[in-house]
Amino acid sequence: MIEPSIWSKLHGASTHFPIALVLASTLCDGLALLGRNAEASRSYRFAGTVMIVLGAIGSYGAVFTGLIMTRGQIWGNDTLLRHHQFVWPAFALITGLATWRVVSRAEYSRRVTLIQLALMLLTSAVVSGAGYWGGELLTGN
Repeated sequence: MIEPSIWSKLHGASTHFPIALVLASTLCDGLALLGRNAEASRSYRFAGTVMIVLGAIGSYGAVFTGLIMTRGQIWGNDTLLRHHQFVWPAFALITGLATWRVVSRAEYSRRVTLIQLALMLLTSAVVSGAGYWGGELLTGN
């Protein structure tokens, strides 16, 4: 079970930044796609890239502190299981999307941009699910 300690406080603090950064990155990607001005689109795209990379870096802290809190339980039971069913895909998606953005710095075609935005929307949904079930762990529901 989860132990109330400094780790739970660190985990709580380290989870909010990746969540916010993923959601904001998705918004920037959507604005970049909708933008009529190429310069503005590049600026939104750059901001989205910075945010997903920072979110990915922050997610390592969240995962590390979570594993310490649960004493290494990768799945768990009940609400912890539900939380982890969202956490692990979210972690993989955030890391993969950030890596993709760093490795490929070229301008994307509209099709590739749409695919990436779809993946960002999926990531936002999965991250939100992880946050929801994490909150349920705190309230004991």
